[in-house]
Amino acid sequence: MATIKKVWAREITGRDRLPAIEAAVVTDNECCGVAVVAAGSSVGKYEAKFVYDGGERYFGKGVLKAVNNVNSIIAPELKGRDVTKQRDIDNMLIELDGTHDKSRLGANATASVSSAVLSSAAKSLGLPLYRYVGGVNASVLPVPMVSVVTGGSRRYGGGERGGGKPVFEFMSYGAESFSEALYMNWQLSNKFQETIRKKYNVVLHRSQGLTGIIKDDSELLEVMTETISDLGFNNKVGFHLDVAASCFLEKDKFVGLFSRKAKTRDDLIDLYKDWCSKYPILDLEDPLDEEDFEGHAILTKELGIQITGDDLFATSPSRLRKGIDLGAANAMVLKVPQIGTITEAFDAIQLAYRNGYRIFPGASRGEGASLADYAVGFNTGLSKSIGWGSPLANRYLSIEEDLGTSSRFLGIKALNLKIT
Repeated sequence: MATIKKVWAREITGRDRLPAIEAAVVTDNECCGVAVVAAGSSVGKYEAKFVYDGGERYFGKGVLKAVNNVNSIIAPELKGRDVTKQRDIDNMLIELDGTHDKSRLGANATASVSSAVLSSAAKSLGLPLYRYVGGVNASVLPVPMVSVVTGGSRRYGGGERGGGKPVFEFMSYGAESFSEALYMNWQLSNKFQETIRKKYNVVLHRSQGLTGIIKDDSELLEVMTETISDLGFNNKVGFHLDVAASCFLEKDKFVGLFSRKAKTRDDLIDLYKDWCSKYPILDLEDPLDEEDFEGHAILTKELGIQITGDDLFATSPSRLRKGIDLGAANAMVLKVPQIGTITEAFDAIQLAYRNGYRIFPGASRGEGASLADYAVGFNTGLSKSIGWGSPLANRYLSIEEDLGTSSRFLGIKALNLKIT
């Protein structure tokens, strides 16, 4: 039995030019697990709360208070505990915080420590994290996705808290392996930029993207479809749209979403039906407001594709249970910091699987390469944006090599589709 000898946290650089919290857990046999939690680009109202410093420093998003909560409050309580007792440790973190939304200690503090405990426990047993999480059955590599440059959430006005949403991504499901699909993504990304350059006589830059170049996002979908055809990838590649519709809602209208025209909920539903009849859309993530379980249920029933809840579910078992009861969506994004502990997140995964929902790990909260181990450990078969050269992409390649001939790639079967 390995026990926890030391716990500490520090502020580091994170995503979107904001700080993140890094926690480390060291055992008495000198195994160290490290985890990072960063701010999200678009944050749903039902996510567990992060603790920030406020004030002028880093626009108020410094995390020294959360760091102090780890070092002065959490660390003394963890010393001497069996590092493999994840549920007991997480229950202690929940009780120590004492709020329903982690707002006392901060979900950034609790999630980073909880995840570091998991990593440290795996190392203490001499196991890779994916094997510790999933046991001998962990073997599925995900369908990777690659996003295209659009210009951000403000390109049509509105979407002030969109954080770059909506995001349009290629899903290379028609490969024989993860590494082959990753190469297909590389080909798609380059061909897409070439097609944009030829069609619009512009060179894409992430800061500007397609702002002022296309009149609405149906043009973007046309170029994406043309890209697939030009590469001979028909029936091998589809689209994922991370909409984050709540970020565009202003007084019952979605403003600046997909075009300059403001849209009602019914307008959006009609638009999705039209697009799904024209383009190879496989998955819509948060296509309507995070309060609208009924609307998500309508889309799930009528479109026959995967409807994924991110802001809708916030990796919360209780939110997911409501969705299950109402038939809203059929997949859930996994982000441990949204709920605050590994145990609560893994409970949500089990609830999803028992009810036929898919799990879609998302990398926007700083979890980095560990997310690959969660995805393979739970055989999700899916993974959100995997940037070329990123630690996440390289971790998947490492796991694929480690698994060798026992690795599996589910392709289109990884998605929750009524139509293929």
